[in-house]
Amino acid sequence: MIVLAVLWVATLALFLSYTRNQRQIAAEQAEGDALRDQRIKELAKRVDHYQNGTVRMGEDLHELRAVVAPLPDKLAQLEQRDPSSLSFAQAARLVGMGASVDELTQSCGLTQAEAELVSKLHKG
Repeated sequence: MIVLAVLWVATLALFLSYTRNQRQIAAEQAEGDALRDQRIKELAKRVDHYQNGTVRMGEDLHELRAVVAPLPDKLAQLEQRDPSSLSFAQAARLVGMGASVDELTQSCGLTQAEAELVSKLHKG
């Protein structure tokens, strides 16, 4: 009878120890799950941020393409307007050497708008 009581107490102690260990493992797993979920949320926010940035960049590129597309035709029209003048070719060379818009208007006799256009087209 005493042997059964000792076995019963030992079995009860082992069961309680096992239960305590299982609770501890479950708590650690829950903590790990919470950390993982938090990391996933942070990464999702970063992905959203990058996606929004990419969309904005695409929109900006689209707008820029719309602005830049007609510039070669406009330059060709400007150059054809006065074929005897080398001012546009000279202005393009000066832009390549780092001349400012004001310098182009003074050196080549271009208007402010023409000088800005040549500068934008020929800057490297």
